[in-house]
Amino acid sequence: MKGEQPANIRRRASAAQRNDALDSEKPDGIAMLADERRSVGVVALIAMIRMFGLFALLPVLSLYAADLRDATPLLIGLAVGAYGLTQAGFQIPLGALSDRIGRIPVIIGGLAIFAAGSVVAGLSESIYGIIAGRLLQGAGAISATLSALITDATREDVRTRSMAVFGVGIGASFMVAMVAGPLIAARFGVPSLFWVAAALAFVAALLLRLLPHIPKPEANRSWSLTPAFRVDLLRLDFYVFLLHAIMTATFVALPFLLTDSLDLELTDHWKMYVGALLASLIITIPLILSDHHQGRGRLIGLAVAMVIAAQLVLTFFGFSVVPVFLALVLYFGGFNFLEAGLPARLSVLADDEVRGASLGVFSSAQFLGAFVGGLIGGRFLGQGRPADVFFVCALMGGIWLALQGFGRFRRE
Repeated sequence: MKGEQPANIRRRASAAQRNDALDSEKPDGIAMLADERRSVGVVALIAMIRMFGLFALLPVLSLYAADLRDATPLLIGLAVGAYGLTQAGFQIPLGALSDRIGRIPVIIGGLAIFAAGSVVAGLSESIYGIIAGRLLQGAGAISATLSALITDATREDVRTRSMAVFGVGIGASFMVAMVAGPLIAARFGVPSLFWVAAALAFVAALLLRLLPHIPKPEANRSWSLTPAFRVDLLRLDFYVFLLHAIMTATFVALPFLLTDSLDLELTDHWKMYVGALLASLIITIPLILSDHHQGRGRLIGLAVAMVIAAQLVLTFFGFSVVPVFLALVLYFGGFNFLEAGLPARLSVLADDEVRGASLGVFSSAQFLGAFVGGLIGGRFLGQGRPADVFFVCALMGGIWLALQGFGRFRRE
């Protein structure tokens, strides 16, 4: 076009080529290369052990914080949620920084900040010290940079599988932490979990040495983030916002359903979660293996429909173990595919020079969705009816399905 800069023309052509690649047929059974497997495995392991320190605190932190000096219900909630607030705030700048100076320095710096926050919280004896430590933990926001590192190390053909390994690893870390966290806290005290988190951050930094050589992305000479806010990328950002809003709201209400309606002891809830997660692999794995187009519309629509169906079963049949278990299998099956497929598609569509920033926007939307989902869950659980929360989640899923269009993904 006359007057348009060559770089802009190349960027537009590159984006068009990526869209074409998403719509083209690709052969089945594309295998990951040895270096790809190694890179994905190392990055997933780093994410797993880093997140373990955070997940292990979830079952015990609010009870521990309630006994601290100056604690109030508001401050207890802030102590639990402060990490997510700074995570949402720092994903974009750190992702953009990784586009300029490289992924590894940003990851090391983020792990160091996370470890420092863990130490601050571990040494604190007041609620304010815990809040400060949690805020500092969240400032080490490297989720987007880790995702960008995976995209640097893998081909588009295996991107969804790579993201699936990343997501399943974090899910496994969650399940292990939910069991191990209370056991460690009971034996050594809750502050020990902060020290464990700091130690694991150090181990994660050492694991970076196991990565094979990964070509650095072309350094971005401009700090402009405009390409990270293209309409097609913002649509994916909104989708992950809805995904995590539904997830958080669901898990605000679900413990009450399991306790009050199914008469399950709190210490037995993890058995339901782990069993459903394992059974859901029967759904998730075939979806991922079928998804050679990094999140094409038919499978995205199917996964969203599964999430909606699960919420409706929980709404109307949440009085018996079998339908609740089957609903969780459907939910985890759809959720885990979307958790892998959405970032995989975004990583393909994003411009190379702002991929980290684009994934930063995506991760910020994800954490903001979790925050809003918590508010929604608390608001609609006010009358003590978990079914109200699940029905609202089904409505949010319906909005998503209407926007996305079942059976197709609108081409930009």
